[in-house]
Amino acid sequence: MIKSKKLASAIAVACAMSLPTVVSADQVENLHKEERAIHDAAVKSQKRVDSYFEQSIDLLSEYRQVVDETDNLRLYNDHVQKLVNNQERLIGSLQSQIDSIEDTKKGVVPLMYKMLDSLEKFIQLDIPIEVEARTKRVERIRELMGEPNITTSERYRQVLEAYQIENDYGSAMSAYQGKLNDITVDMVHIGRVALLAQSLDLKNSWVWDNNARDWVKLGEEYNKPVTKVIRMAKKQIAPDLLEVPVFAAESAE
Repeated sequence: MIKSKKLASAIAVACAMSLPTVVSADQVENLHKEERAIHDAAVKSQKRVDSYFEQSIDLLSEYRQVVDETDNLRLYNDHVQKLVNNQERLIGSLQSQIDSIEDTKKGVVPLMYKMLDSLEKFIQLDIPIEVEARTKRVERIRELMGEPNITTSERYRQVLEAYQIENDYGSAMSAYQGKLNDITVDMVHIGRVALLAQSLDLKNSWVWDNNARDWVKLGEEYNKPVTKVIRMAKKQIAPDLLEVPVFAAESAE
């Protein structure tokens, strides 16, 4: 009995000594589990933080882009507004000019008729250089004056062009065929200094006397010079000095 009691006591002591060791191992394992859980939670939390940070960076970038676009749009709108303001001023100026066109027409149209009348009278008094063509030119412009589809500016241009053509006659030398007393002749003018005519057989020559408003027959000695002038005007020979009859202007008494 005594031995049995001693053995039981020894076993009890042994169990009592081993029990704290078992409890301590469980606590350590639990601590490890808690540490792992905390670590996993920290990793997940860091991932969420990283994700939120990346999102905030993207949002910041988008915000800056929107701000830049807004600034650019404001500058562009300011530029467009300036253009609109300038266009409105230009439209106002053009409208003012348009309003004044009718007043301008009222002054220009009568002026053109007076210019045509003066031109027609000048042709009648001038030496008869290509009279038919010059007269038809004035008649054609008079017809244009009554055409509704022709602008005032185009009519005025035609009148000025006719005046320019008349002015060119004073410095040009040209030859053309015409009629003199029902005879076909070659005519040549040297500016407005002299107007000559010669029969096609080269045997008769005339000069225009603007004071008498008639042709004057020339002597035979002028036939060759007149022929030469005609050939020069037609560019058949080179220009050269010539003697031709010229009527001096009447002197005032």
